[in-house]
Amino acid sequence: MSSQWQPISDLAAKVCNGELKAVDLIERALKTIHDKKEFDAVISTTEKRAREMAEKIDHDIKEGQFGGRLAGVPFVAKDNFLTFGSETTAASNILKGFKAPYQATAVERLEAEGAICVAKANLDAFAHGASTENSDFMITKNPFSKKHVPGGSSGGSAAAVILDMVPFALGSDTGGSIRLPASFCGAVGYKPTYGLVSRSGVVAMASSTDVIGPITKNVIDAAVVMDVISGKDPLDSTTINRDKQNYADFDKNISGKTIGIIDEYMGNGVDEAVREKVNAGLKILEKKGAKLLKISLPSLPLALACYYIICPAEVSSNLSRYDGQRFGFSAEEAVDVDQSFTLSRSRGFGAEAKRRIMIGSYVLSSGYYDAYYRQAQLVRTKLINETNEAFKKVDFLAGPVSPTTAFKIGQNIDDPLKMYLVDIMTVAASLTGIPAISVPVGKSNQDNMPVGLQLMAPQSMDRRLLSLAAWLESGLNEL
Repeated sequence: MSSQWQPISDLAAKVCNGELKAVDLIERALKTIHDKKEFDAVISTTEKRAREMAEKIDHDIKEGQFGGRLAGVPFVAKDNFLTFGSETTAASNILKGFKAPYQATAVERLEAEGAICVAKANLDAFAHGASTENSDFMITKNPFSKKHVPGGSSGGSAAAVILDMVPFALGSDTGGSIRLPASFCGAVGYKPTYGLVSRSGVVAMASSTDVIGPITKNVIDAAVVMDVISGKDPLDSTTINRDKQNYADFDKNISGKTIGIIDEYMGNGVDEAVREKVNAGLKILEKKGAKLLKISLPSLPLALACYYIICPAEVSSNLSRYDGQRFGFSAEEAVDVDQSFTLSRSRGFGAEAKRRIMIGSYVLSSGYYDAYYRQAQLVRTKLINETNEAFKKVDFLAGPVSPTTAFKIGQNIDDPLKMYLVDIMTVAASLTGIPAISVPVGKSNQDNMPVGLQLMAPQSMDRRLLSLAAWLESGLNEL
């Protein structure tokens, strides 16, 4: 899809020199959101606040002040980010009506550089899902086919970018929730190294794998956003130092770099059309000077089972705060605290949240902890060790984001196991904490839906990974 938006840095530069007005960019974004509302990508808008911020930026620039690196650039935040100007619901009924008392650090950093949040994107409630069908409010449609899902859980964010509502969106990725919708919608989706971006002010899902990242139409825009939102934050003790260079300072070439093609990701379970596009993308990198090498990670087949023990365990803990007592939905007819807990949670939580709470509570319970949770953590450590060993032989790892293109709405919703299998190629990067990116490499010859190539790098090698993705993108643009 062609874009009505110029690259982020160009937009900001033109706002700063007076060639463009921030108010006009905001009106363009809000109009597109309204005109394409049938895709159900957005839960709510922040119109009043966004317009006020745009007017202030234009006024400050007219008075000779610098508008910021992202001056006037509109963006959408996934609705699990705390923001001013609208409710924050995480697409769940239990948080309907909740207005945040403060903003997420990532949003604050973007606004400090002049970016303006115009809307909150739909998602699977509490980010539990791979299709955005688990939202309590609406089902987002894929920009290329309203009969297909956009992926999840950041489906609304990916759809908003490809539908040209905004130049970029914020998403969260716990087991693939940025990369999968980016692949299904034909966007660039970046999952940074664990801890590189603060999670303060983002509704927690699974705290040991939750990360924050951008969804954009091109790699340079993802790097520009990363330059703004990355780095240590005293409000999040897991944050790490960022690269000393700008993430948009790409390496000049990739000659001699070795890309390990993960053997377990290219087997019989992958659609032939997906494999074909992924291989074509890898061939482009080879022509650019990279070396391709097949590599195996023996524990990889266990990654999905490992993830779906650890993730629900952490979900069950993080969702315990939603009890109907302090914020969000509360059953008013309850006669005592116990009944209030029961009624508020049974009505407020959707089916998938309840499922994960029950699974998580079970694997953490006395008598089952060693059999499930402890074993999963041992497998996770083994997977980390195997990944570290692999990176001694290669500079990057590669494979598909998903074994298929976007599936049809309703196709998997009644089969939780089938839905969980959609994450089979994304959870390993989350469990090991390494950066990963989905880059669109064309459309499937079978159904004409987008295909994403997943590239991964060692921890903290984010700038190097973005450089590789940019080289792939340049090669695709030359075709």
